[in-house]
Amino acid sequence: MTSSRSDFGTAPSRRQVLAGLLAAGLPIGATALPAVDLPVPDLHFPRDLGSHPDFGTEWWYITGYAHSTSAGGAAREFGFQLTFFRSRVATTQAMTSQFAARQLLFAHAALTDVQGQKLWHDQRIARTGFGVAEADETDTRLRLRDWSLLRQDVVAAPGTAPGTAPVSTYTAALPAQDFALQLELAATQPLLLQGQQGLSRKGPEPGQASYYLSQPQLAVRGSLQLQGRRFDIAEGRAWLDHEWSQALLHPDAVGWDWIGMNLADGSALTAFQLRRADASALWHGGSFRSADGALRVFTQDEVSFEPLRHWTSLASQARYPTEWRLHTPAGTFTVRALVDAQELDSQASTGAIYWEGLSVLLDAAGTPVGRGYLEMTGYVRRLRL
Repeated sequence: MTSSRSDFGTAPSRRQVLAGLLAAGLPIGATALPAVDLPVPDLHFPRDLGSHPDFGTEWWYITGYAHSTSAGGAAREFGFQLTFFRSRVATTQAMTSQFAARQLLFAHAALTDVQGQKLWHDQRIARTGFGVAEADETDTRLRLRDWSLLRQDVVAAPGTAPGTAPVSTYTAALPAQDFALQLELAATQPLLLQGQQGLSRKGPEPGQASYYLSQPQLAVRGSLQLQGRRFDIAEGRAWLDHEWSQALLHPDAVGWDWIGMNLADGSALTAFQLRRADASALWHGGSFRSADGALRVFTQDEVSFEPLRHWTSLASQARYPTEWRLHTPAGTFTVRALVDAQELDSQASTGAIYWEGLSVLLDAAGTPVGRGYLEMTGYVRRLRL
């Protein structure tokens, strides 16, 4: 189920905003900027948790799972996703009018009901300014009408060792059509800098890269609402990605497959591949951080995705691998969707159709070791970036 609200008449969804901006006829962000080699970043916090308006495209992307109980005491499992995108409109930067849409802010929310085997999602779009949509440059403070994502430092508890860094807590409020997310997401581990100290390659050419920060193992509290019923979260974990970039995808890339998995032992696994039209891999990447903080960044030739089982969408006829065997330096795993029908259709706004949903991670022996999200793009048509 999809709905959208827009100051421009249409609203894109998730990372497909990168393709959808073109489909909507807007010459936005990286589509009008040349790919340049990005240097290894000199990051400063909390400033780099905020917006980078000189870059073409940016997003703050949270996925997670929650075990919840309703007022009647029934146990339920949900997956949830919320994303705020910022896109720079290249053609309006020289305009002096305060009404010029120099930056657009998009937001997307989704809820997977595992027991009900159903996905719900909603979306928003507005130009920044006028108190309607804002992406703060000093910290994670995002607002789009009645949707918001805010970060703050939590004062250390009594007895905490001197010099201990403050804990980040993210508060998300997204009242959507037929469902709502009211979440408090507390960091239990330090930020994870993907790639080379936060510089993540996305293709064979140096300019195909992004600045990429992750915050895995977020502890989840709060509540969910679905069709008027409230579910208090008893336990859950979430994952936050923050990326910003100027670059285009490699011209041979038609889409990508990506996972972010919180493991039960406290470790975190990222893996992705970009695919050619013949389904062969163009580029791989990812990382594994163990519970003790040791980080292993994967090189291009150390990761492979092997499809094991497919699901065909009756709506789009796209055939998605909803179960994968994943080979990494951290081990061999199976990624298995908990609900096959987690395809999101945004043709009415961006023309993009993709799959994204809650999945389980199993080790080589078939034992569940974690949960997280799988994303698959470019299975209906090539992404046009």
